[in-house]
Amino acid sequence: MGGMTGERRLGRPRSEGTRTAILTAALEELESGGYAALTIDGIARRAGCGKQTIYRWWPSKADVVLEALLERAETTIEIPDEGSLSDDLLAFLTATFRQRGQRPTLVGLMAQALLDPVFATAFKEKFLFRRRAALRVVLERAAARGELAEGADLELLMDVVYGVLWYRLLLDHAPLDEPAAERLAALIVRATR
Repeated sequence: MGGMTGERRLGRPRSEGTRTAILTAALEELESGGYAALTIDGIARRAGCGKQTIYRWWPSKADVVLEALLERAETTIEIPDEGSLSDDLLAFLTATFRQRGQRPTLVGLMAQALLDPVFATAFKEKFLFRRRAALRVVLERAAARGELAEGADLELLMDVVYGVLWYRLLLDHAPLDEPAAERLAALIVRATR
């Protein structure tokens, strides 16, 4: 055991293939069975590695999934600069709502965050707050162009946007599609005038 830390440091770059296999396996397991049925066992089996390998790098299945999500190309946040708040918001919300295919994953991570305060911190900082920061850039640019009413409450506006997103993700009672993005963008623009 004595040499473990040294081996681990060396082993990490060498086993990039294993790491990628684990992250891919986690997403595939999610697609096939959903978050509740996801287990470290299942991920390990699909990735062709031992459970210990996974636990060495991630404390829980939620952490594996979060990292897999962050690595996925479509999670990169494009910050549009179309020249007006309505165009920027529409581009931002359309791109954000396109991630509705990740609904089972996102709902599972939110459920985990509600149960696990340590994971909640990671989820907020690495995922939720990064998205919020991107939307803040859109709103601050609009403010700099003079498009927002004096004293507009940016925090509340961001809560409205992500409130709608998460409410619809969690309840699945109404669509997250392009028309929804258009209506929400229009609502925010009206609220800022």
